[in-house]
Amino acid sequence: MANKSLFASLMSHFARADSQNEAGGPAYQFTPKHALAQLAATGCFNGAYYAEAEEQLAALKTLLELVDDNAFLARLALYSRQRALMKDMPVALVLALSRRDPPLFHKVFDRVVDNGRTLRTFVQFVRSGQFGRRSLSYSLQTAVQRWLNTASAEKLLSASIGSDPSLRDVLRLARPTPPDNARRALFGWLAGRPVEKWAPAGDADLPEEIRTLVAFREAESAEVQLQIAANLRARWDLVADAAKGPEVWAAIARKMGPQALRMNLNTLVRHGVIGPDADQKMIDYVAGRLADPEEVRRSRQFPYQFLAAYLSAGEEVPQKIKAALHAAAETACGNVPALAGPVVIGLDVSGSMASPVTGRRGRGATSKMRCVDVAALFASAVLRRNPESVVIPFDTSAYEVRVDPADSVLSLAERLAKYGGGGTNCSLPLAAANTRFRDRRFAGCVLVSDQESWVGAGRAGSTAVVTEWQRFVANQKRLGGEAASPKLVCIDLQPYTTTQAPDRGDTLNVGGFSDAVFSIVAAFLGDDSRRLVAEVEAVEL
Repeated sequence: MANKSLFASLMSHFARADSQNEAGGPAYQFTPKHALAQLAATGCFNGAYYAEAEEQLAALKTLLELVDDNAFLARLALYSRQRALMKDMPVALVLALSRRDPPLFHKVFDRVVDNGRTLRTFVQFVRSGQFGRRSLSYSLQTAVQRWLNTASAEKLLSASIGSDPSLRDVLRLARPTPPDNARRALFGWLAGRPVEKWAPAGDADLPEEIRTLVAFREAESAEVQLQIAANLRARWDLVADAAKGPEVWAAIARKMGPQALRMNLNTLVRHGVIGPDADQKMIDYVAGRLADPEEVRRSRQFPYQFLAAYLSAGEEVPQKIKAALHAAAETACGNVPALAGPVVIGLDVSGSMASPVTGRRGRGATSKMRCVDVAALFASAVLRRNPESVVIPFDTSAYEVRVDPADSVLSLAERLAKYGGGGTNCSLPLAAANTRFRDRRFAGCVLVSDQESWVGAGRAGSTAVVTEWQRFVANQKRLGGEAASPKLVCIDLQPYTTTQAPDRGDTLNVGGFSDAVFSIVAAFLGDDSRRLVAEVEAVEL
């Protein structure tokens, strides 16, 4: 008898797993371009549950060696920054591009390094020597000088917040030649140089933003600060330490953008701006800014950031403001497209999903937002637009949960995130669909996970997900209609380079936790053949 394993009739349906994931389970290796795109959309250079920061950096360097398409690298840097809204990974990509294609590097630099934080990160990466240099070459120096000479005074002031390196360090390294006395005075003040060193510029050449900031800091009374506050254009955290009393803090709050308000609700309570004894007008103002639909869209805040604010808000934060966070999250999810039909939403609630979504950082800097919170928010947002869909939380068990799609997105996410905590078996939502929901038609299944499945075995050397997916497809074909061609989407929230189901005509793997993921998923379920790599390659240079 011939080898039954080798010549099994199901082999054409069950592709053999060709790798192991970080949890030790069978998996499929991404192509180098897809693996690099996965890292770019999810990597934060911080420790994850199954991989330390050093391993992410090593994986990035290896993949950069394997991907020799410089145009793809440039597009990926733009996609990572502008669509996936990442901070560190796009900077690493554009720095890697600087050695391989300097003209292309200069073409995309200003679109990737678009604020002071990313500029300082760029210089930090250069000085680390991890990308082949320890100082600014002529080409890199030219790019940084261009940024410094074209940034507004307000943008440079914002860039001055932070250290290692500070903006002062960046100025000393880049040595920009100021085009006029206003810029010369500004650079001198930011670098902390004595006024006599600014010549031929002087105090009178400082931009109005700087002079107003200095006057506020040096004011001797709250009354004077209140008079100056009306003309302040500096970021609130540049003046907070000098603020004298609740009334001045209220004036500062009115200068905050919606993101700053969201991140500092407890701070505003401590300073008497909002809270039980605060002026109701200020409470109404803060709630209105947080819930303003145009403000939410313009600030590009993730839906999960409103969940983070809601979960961390203290008891003294007024209920009206907490309700505004609910409304803002609904707006942030408003551009989530309706899918081609109801789907099975597999929500990973295993132990590894309790790790911070942006990885472990230094003490006090690690995000409180866990992977499971983001996954639950994804599931809630999809359910809101597709109410006939089914949510199945899973670890090594598939949980039955009754949800009301009419509940707010934050309430749904908070409830769903409380399930589970064990091992990981990503095939369970499909198995449940093949049994409990076998007579229901679905457009497909969306698995939101870190894809580190290690429990359960598949047939003919495949993963359990592939095995259950084939059963799901067969069952949907039995039901007929539009459900006869279902699609599987695996959303990976972590920077790993393997998956539980390889890309093919009916399977999509996509990484990240920005709104861009929803568009890719909807396009795929709607028979648009775009993949993550294709989405990157569509970016305009």
